[in-house]
Amino acid sequence: MILTVTLNAALDITYRVPALRPHAAHRVTDVTERPGGKGLNVGRVLAALGHDVTVTGFVGGGTGRLIRERLTGVEDALVPVAGPSRRTVAVVDARTGDTTQLDEPGPLVTAAEWAAFLGVYGELVAGAEAVALCGSLPPGVPVGAYAGLVRTARAAGVPVLLDTSGEPLRRGVAARPDIIKPNSDELAELTGSHEPLKATQDARRRGARAVVASLGAEGLVAATDEGRWRAAPPARLRGNPTGAGDSASAGLLSALAEGLPWPARLTRAVALATATVLSPTAGDFDRTSYEELLGRVAVTTEVTAA
Repeated sequence: MILTVTLNAALDITYRVPALRPHAAHRVTDVTERPGGKGLNVGRVLAALGHDVTVTGFVGGGTGRLIRERLTGVEDALVPVAGPSRRTVAVVDARTGDTTQLDEPGPLVTAAEWAAFLGVYGELVAGAEAVALCGSLPPGVPVGAYAGLVRTARAAGVPVLLDTSGEPLRRGVAARPDIIKPNSDELAELTGSHEPLKATQDARRRGARAVVASLGAEGLVAATDEGRWRAAPPARLRGNPTGAGDSASAGLLSALAEGLPWPARLTRAVALATATVLSPTAGDFDRTSYEELLGRVAVTTEVTAA
């Protein structure tokens, strides 16, 4: 079983409009609603790849009920809270393909609710083959929460991937997760460097055992104790990037659980991310594209890691 943690789960609402114009009324041509938050997105892709997945985190209120009702393909171990789960609203401009995102903050989590989650998490980690800790922290959750969750997983001998940003990432890195997966801006904020290869090495010195940074349409750059690589899709492709980073995390985690070498992990991550961009449904991956891309992702060695 692979465990994914989404402390700030959401109901993702996507509106598609012919063209997005400021200060104007818009006629929505299509609406979709689905469970969201990074960890739930990662879990959905892992399940589609054939893995047994359990999802945990917080849900509450009417929005939380909708999230739970619409979960498919994964085992639900979400912890209830009194406050309502957040919604995220994405407005897609059909003319340009650009997406405008509006994210609510999430429920206020009490000390008792946090303690209840820690009990559930500790039990689940004991039976997991890998763990993904993903996304933002809702109000009330300690800023060092991910650091503690990383330490719990490591104490149980379970590899852990961390995908967050800001201070939670800085503290989480110090707990020595097996993989962190920031985007280029998050990595620069963590290290102060805007040169990806240098920044990935610096993040490793701060504690991460491996760093895989997303460079958007250019693919991924990785620094590990086995080497440094770049992995890129065969061409720049137009589409909706929503969820592409979460698909990359799912690719890394699934390949880690299967014991694949790093080049194969990066190939899977880039193929899934690119197939997500190409999918007509935001956050899903196009399986035909994914299988075709597996043979076309270019992975190149940058330099042997020190």
